Amino acid sequence: MGKALEGVRVLDMTHVQSGPSSTQLLAWLGADVIKLETPGRGDITRGQLRDVPGVDSLYFTMLNANKRSITLNMKSDEGKEVFERLVSGVDILVENFGPGVVDRFGYPWDKLSALNPRLIYASIKGFGPGRYADFKAYEVIAQAMGGAMSTTGFEEGPPTATGAQIGDSGTGIHLVAAILAALFQRTSTGRGQRVQVAMQDAVLNLCRVKLRDQQRLTHGPLGEYPNDQFGAEVPRSGNASGGGQPGWAVKCAPGGPNDYIYVIVQPPGWAPLARLIGKAELAEDPAWATPEVRLSKLDKMFALVEEWTEKHTKWEVMEKLNAHNIPCGPILSTKELIEDETLAELGSVVEVPHPERGSFKTVGCPLKLSDSPVEIERSPLLGEHNDEVLAELGYSETELEKFRAAGVI
Repeated sequence: MGKALEGVRVLDMTHVQSGPSSTQLLAWLGADVIKLETPGRGDITRGQLRDVPGVDSLYFTMLNANKRSITLNMKSDEGKEVFERLVSGVDILVENFGPGVVDRFGYPWDKLSALNPRLIYASIKGFGPGRYADFKAYEVIAQAMGGAMSTTGFEEGPPTATGAQIGDSGTGIHLVAAILAALFQRTSTGRGQRVQVAMQDAVLNLCRVKLRDQQRLTHGPLGEYPNDQFGAEVPRSGNASGGGQPGWAVKCAPGGPNDYIYVIVQPPGWAPLARLIGKAELAEDPAWATPEVRLSKLDKMFALVEEWTEKHTKWEVMEKLNAHNIPCGPILSTKELIEDETLAELGSVVEVPHPERGSFKTVGCPLKLSDSPVEIERSPLLGEHNDEVLAELGYSETELEKFRAAGVI
C-alpha cells in the first residue's frame, strides 16, 4: 500500500523534542523528512542523556525515526546556496528555533515564500506575539504558563508537573494538525502559508476543562471536586476526575508504588460495585443510593472501595470490575508498559534495530490509518544521507568532495 503523505517532502530544521515529535509523525505517515543538522554535532539531543558512550542517545533515536539526515553549515555561502535549493523543492519547512533565529540566518518568511510560493513554513514557539514573545520556553515552563501545573497535584501540596510531555510533544501534535490543514488548503489555493503553534497555547488547549471550571466557580463550589473549600481559582484536586463521573486511584495488593487502580463510579455501576466490595446493602440505602447523596462523601465512598481493592492485585480488580462494566484502569508503570505484550502486538511499543546501539524499544505511531500502514525505521546517523540528498538536488560527486573539504557538509 502507499502512504498517506507519500510524495510530500519536509525540510526538518527542528531540534530537541517539540519539533522532532511533529516531523516524526509526518515521517511515519509517509513524508520524506530530511533533517538538517549542524556539521560535527547535529541535534543537541544526540549527545544528551546518553546511556551508551559515543552513541546517539535514546532521547534522539526515539524522536527522529524514519528520517534522513544531512549536515549543512548555514553560515557559509555554499551552505546557503544548498539551503535555497532545498527550500525550492520541499513542501514543508519546520523549525522550532528561538524567535527570529531563521530571520537572522537571512531567511524571513517573505524570502522563503519568494523561493517557493507553495512552501508551508511551520514553526513552534514558546509563546505567541505579545508580552511573552521573546521568552524561552521548555516543557515544564509551558506546563506552568498554560494552566497545567496550577491544577495538578494535591490541595495541600505544591504545583506539580505531569510526566506526559504536553508542552513539547503536545505542541508537536498540534503543529501536525496545522500543517495538514495548510497542506489541504494548498490543493485549492496553490499557495503555501505561514503556520505557527505556541507551546503555551497548546497546553492551554489541553487544559480547557479547567478554564470551564474557572467560570463555573462564579456560581458556587464545584461539587465533583473533593476539596472542602473553594477560593477564586480552580484548586488542585488530587486524583479526582474533575468530570461528570467521580473517580479516584485506590490502593491494591501487594502495596507497591504503582499498585493502584483508577475507578470511576457511574450511576449504573454503584449497585454491582457495592455488592463486589461486600456492602450490598448500600445499593438501596437512601444515604448512598443516588449520585447526588454520594457526591458529598466521595472520600468515604472510595475509602470503602479501597478496603476491598487492598485485598486484591490491580489486575484482579480490573478483571472483576470489567466483568460488571465498571470503568477502571490499573496504574501502569513504565516497566509494565514497555514489557506489555498487548501493546507490542498492537505496535504501540516496537523494537527497532540500530547499527551502533543494537535494538531498543520505542513508541509506535499512535495514528492508525487503514490504507497507510506505518513501519517504524531507525533514526539516521549524523549526515548519513548527505550524498544521497545532495545528489537528488543535482550536485556532482566532485562538488560533494569540495563541500566536505570546505566544511560545508
